[in-house]
Amino acid sequence: MASGIVIFGCGYLGSELARQAIAKGLRVTALTRNKETAAVLRSLGAELVVEAQLEEDAWHSQINPTQDFVVNCVGASGGGIEGYVKSYLNGQESIARWAADGAISTYLFTGSVSVYPQTDGSLVNEKASCDGASDRGALLLASEAVGFPGFPTVKRSFVLRLAGIYGPGRHVFLSRIRDGETSLPGDGEAWLNLIHRDDACSAIWAALESLPEIVGRIFNVSDGHPVLRQELVNWLAGEMEVEPPSFSGIANPGRTAPGARLPNRKIDNGRIREELGWEPRYPSFREGYRDLLTEK
Repeated sequence: MASGIVIFGCGYLGSELARQAIAKGLRVTALTRNKETAAVLRSLGAELVVEAQLEEDAWHSQINPTQDFVVNCVGASGGGIEGYVKSYLNGQESIARWAADGAISTYLFTGSVSVYPQTDGSLVNEKASCDGASDRGALLLASEAVGFPGFPTVKRSFVLRLAGIYGPGRHVFLSRIRDGETSLPGDGEAWLNLIHRDDACSAIWAALESLPEIVGRIFNVSDGHPVLRQELVNWLAGEMEVEPPSFSGIANPGRTAPGARLPNRKIDNGRIREELGWEPRYPSFREGYRDLLTEK
């Protein structure tokens, strides 16, 4: 019998993961709060698609809690910090209650490098301090703690702290330059850490399909080539033969407390490359964005 995988949160990343899982021949169960996404997943061949809010318990009776693989890659449901609480923390707590009645071989949660508060441009690995994380970062840390090192019924658990995801249909800087924006929020001299959507998926598979003796870890997932924000937009503008925008030095409204220093750190992806043998297909923004420059 084919292995089964449950994917909680089928947004930008989760939907692609589900598509790949179906292509691999896995029995796919997906949970999404989006009716249109649910219809697409059914058309792709998902065995079971449940439309529900992850943080609620109504879906528990619809999904078997005994599974080979379970991946929680839910995104914030909107509504500011309250959306983070609902989707990440309350969602993770709901999964823990559901998992108590079954057995899961491998559980994986996709978090974010936003748990790292460093603002000095330093190189940051998984051992770096998370003291002083933003409100959102602190909620992600609390969510990690619910599922790692694992629920009592989980054999092993992983946390993948993802850098900024981009890829087909999701390329913020490219879109803003195309729209003719001349000023972008943030600090152009701060480091940006990125991961292409397809590389984020391959990192998930590297963890799920790793040898059983790898009992579970927290891994940073980035392309390993941090880039200054201004350098990125300069390169994109050059490829598009337009004038590059500048940065305002001011964070996105509502994302950072007034007067707070903006995140500025370089993410080290050495652990996942060394321990799981994972390598990104797109080792820098140049390779990743080159394929997107012709995308409309």
